[in-house]
Amino acid sequence: MTRIGRFVLLLFVVVMVVALVSWAQTGEKAGAKKGGGKGNAKEGETVFAGKCATCHAKDGSGSTPVGKNLKVRDLRSDEVQKQTDAQLLDIISKGKGKMQGYEKALGPDKIQDTVAYIRTLKK
Repeated sequence: MTRIGRFVLLLFVVVMVVALVSWAQTGEKAGAKKGGGKGNAKEGETVFAGKCATCHAKDGSGSTPVGKNLKVRDLRSDEVQKQTDAQLLDIISKGKGKMQGYEKALGPDKIQDTVAYIRTLKK
């Protein structure tokens, strides 16, 4: 193999390694966000049980005494389920009506997990 041929082959290998490493790091970042930013419903269930179930009930129905008193929405309903993830993220982050915001307490990843869990409550 000529000197130029070896150089071209080496250059090709280096470019492929860099591309592979870059691709792998992108995949790791997506995995860190649990499915490319879609959230992890199992993790969200834990957050929901600790932060949301007091008012919204474990099943999302809002049938707890506190939930009935505050007239919280049934998270299983079409009205809630038709909202975009961005809308639900905003409500959980900033709060709405009498509901406090959880942006500082939970952070974006746990809020995304909670949205993923709310999606599993659909009737």
